[in-house]
Amino acid sequence: MRVKRYSPRTEKTYCYWIRFFIRYHGVRHPASMGPSEVQAFLEHLAVERYVAAATQNQALNALVFLYRHILDMPLGDIGTFSRAKRPRRLPVVLSHEEVMRVLNQLSGPMYLMATLMYGSGLRLIETCRLRVRDIDTERLIITVRAGKGDKDRTTLLPAVCLPALEAQIESAEQQLAYRIARGRVPVTLPHALDRKYPNAGISLGWQWLFPASRPCCDDAGNVVLHHIHSSAVQKAVKQAMKSASLPRPGSCHTLRHSFATQLLSQGTGIRTVQELLGHKSIETTQIYTHVIGKEFAGVRSPLG
Repeated sequence: MRVKRYSPRTEKTYCYWIRFFIRYHGVRHPASMGPSEVQAFLEHLAVERYVAAATQNQALNALVFLYRHILDMPLGDIGTFSRAKRPRRLPVVLSHEEVMRVLNQLSGPMYLMATLMYGSGLRLIETCRLRVRDIDTERLIITVRAGKGDKDRTTLLPAVCLPALEAQIESAEQQLAYRIARGRVPVTLPHALDRKYPNAGISLGWQWLFPASRPCCDDAGNVVLHHIHSSAVQKAVKQAMKSASLPRPGSCHTLRHSFATQLLSQGTGIRTVQELLGHKSIETTQIYTHVIGKEFAGVRSPLG
């Protein structure tokens, strides 16, 4: 998977499903199994575990990868099996007033991260992975690098975030100076940048905007500084939503959904919203038009 440049998250997910498949069939070696066992496993996921359609497809992709690229035994036709149903659900969105209530329950970096998810439409992991160099305070632009699908894009930087962002960058600079004075602990860098540019890991531009609280070891055993873990942000935002007494449960992604619906309700073109969100297909963005009722084309209820 690393040779094929799969993301670390995909690597972790595929390994999980491959282990699950092996345990489900009594710890038999995959080479001794084939399409019938894969079919039974996928059936089990849909019928007994009630997984979502995307989860079942994820498991199938992991097993196809295993047999095709590792065992050199392509599965071919695995026959028919119960498909998990893909329900058509509308995303949960919040009004601007409800989002403000949530943000008022947060402080420090968590407040800034939640503000960027709502004000810029960033995904949670994109927010965690922001570096100092990605913030353009003059043009009010955020550059999202290697987002979903390994694509770069630019999005809005809310002017209201500038004081907090400048303070966060100053904090990153101070932390960098502290680490250099006590042992040069570099930040994690993508691909081979640490070999091409040996000093990039201790340059301000490459520092994480939201670093982890302490260093860790990378795959090679080197002590490095990673970005804040997404689970910490999820926990803080969920707690803030609970404290805000919202009528609907939400998550970090709810802030991104709310960003999209707010723009569309203000009359922003759907293509522009698609680009800001980084959606590959316009159909993905169109789901928000259903949330705000645009498909009704001005039709009013008989009751007014």
